[in-house]
Amino acid sequence: MEILYEIQVDSGTRYRAIGDESLMLKLNDYCVVRKDFYLDYAKIARICREATPEDHTQEPQGPDKKTETPIIQRKATVVDQSKANENVARAKSAMRVAAQHVALLQLPMKLINAHYSFDGKLVTIQFSAEGRVDFRELVKQLSAALNTRIELHQIGVRDETAAIGGIAPCGRLLCCHSFLRDFASINVKMAKEQDLSLTPSTISGVCGRLKCCLKYEHEGYLEMEKTMPRRGDCCECQEGRGRIVDRNLLTQKVVVCLEDTNRNVTCSREEVRVVYPEKHKMPKKGAERRDDNGNGGNGNGKKAGNPK
Repeated sequence: MEILYEIQVDSGTRYRAIGDESLMLKLNDYCVVRKDFYLDYAKIARICREATPEDHTQEPQGPDKKTETPIIQRKATVVDQSKANENVARAKSAMRVAAQHVALLQLPMKLINAHYSFDGKLVTIQFSAEGRVDFRELVKQLSAALNTRIELHQIGVRDETAAIGGIAPCGRLLCCHSFLRDFASINVKMAKEQDLSLTPSTISGVCGRLKCCLKYEHEGYLEMEKTMPRRGDCCECQEGRGRIVDRNLLTQKVVVCLEDTNRNVTCSREEVRVVYPEKHKMPKKGAERRDDNGNGGNGNGKKAGNPK
């Protein structure tokens, strides 16, 4: 039986590979993988499920045709580990060479990391840039300098942060570096619906984009918001009548500013009843209103009746 695995190389890049059950691979085991025309050295990041015939081909990332899914050839040995450590050292040297050529060509790009394939046939370099970069000349020069095939991959700021890693404001490892693989669509509206401060330093992550964790509990906040009164609503509580000036969705409590004393009191959601006094009501369209003397009117300062 064949098993579908998710594996990770030393640069942080992950992809799926198929391995036979007889290899008895476990999480964090290292293995040697056949991918396209070269061998790679990777770690088992996740055991997905039993492989199906459809798993042997991968969807194309661009205009190319479908490609074969990488096959795990064997579990890594001590000799394989030693060779992989040498490749890590070679990758650092390749980064220094690449940085020199980038400076000479004055390319507006930031190099992030380099990865040597296990057999040394390919060097993959990741970089970030604000726009498109013409790196064809750089590939030619690096290929001649390193005497191997070169691939340059441009990634976004979120992928860059995921590759480098770091500590989040919550004190834990960055989600994108530890377990998060797909970046969901996040917008400022999510922060508003969670009653969060819209200060950029509060809702932005290390990468400078909106925090990925804004998505985690968004649906839960929407459910809690359905039963909570809104800011500005007129209400009644044990202390009297007032207006809601603040609320906390997690604790299900609101702050009421009393009309008579202008004092703020904190109440639970169950202790507050939203009301709309006459003076706060909006007149219905076409409805007749009365002035202070009890005379009828049509809302434009004239008495109801036939206009003269």
